[in-house]
Amino acid sequence: MHSTAQLSTDVIVQRLMAANAQRSQTLRGYHGKRAYHLEYHGIFGSHEAGMQVEAIYTAPDRKDFKVLSQSGSKLLVNRVLLKLLSSEQDAQQEQNRKELEISPKNYDFALAGTEHTPGGDLYVLAVTPKGKSKYLYRGKLWVDARDFAVVRMQGEPAKNPSLWVSHTQIEYQWAKIGGFWLPAHNESETQVRMGGKAVLTIDYNDYQITGVNRPNSRGSGENSTLPDPAAVSADPH
Repeated sequence: MHSTAQLSTDVIVQRLMAANAQRSQTLRGYHGKRAYHLEYHGIFGSHEAGMQVEAIYTAPDRKDFKVLSQSGSKLLVNRVLLKLLSSEQDAQQEQNRKELEISPKNYDFALAGTEHTPGGDLYVLAVTPKGKSKYLYRGKLWVDARDFAVVRMQGEPAKNPSLWVSHTQIEYQWAKIGGFWLPAHNESETQVRMGGKAVLTIDYNDYQITGVNRPNSRGSGENSTLPDPAAVSADPH
């Protein structure tokens, strides 16, 4: 694809930001279901837990969650899985969302290449955080060359979420639903300093778009940011 190679990193980033802003102003609300699954293997043995959640997003900054079911370790449900939901709600606050934005204010970008997939061509951007905010990542973004939307992210938080965590690797995927790119799958692996590993997966499904653009609606929303690392990775302490 010749046009892929012709765009500079700066142009790709500017088009991504513009497309994100447009999508976030157009999307006013959705409902969806999520399945959380957590496995922990460490010095105290192996444990797992699951949770089914209904999520309701209302633009520009509100998320409501209803826990439909829980299973497995009560300790992991209460100390990890439920905490993920509150972290995600905190990240919706305006100042926090600004720190999650994909922008030159938060990141340095470098074009790492292009990929051809059955779903279309992708730009691969290497991202380096500016600063040590807990909301930033170091890693790679895959950007759809037609829609200028992030379809995949692979990286690690710029700042460890706690003293107990030595390393966290996160892979996040989006899917196009009704014209919008919404979260589809997350998998994170967290290494614990005292020994042990926590693997968290989140599957997002059953989306229903409940609100679409009013002309000149204001306020950015879901599509213009990356997920809060604390909402998609497990700290089992």
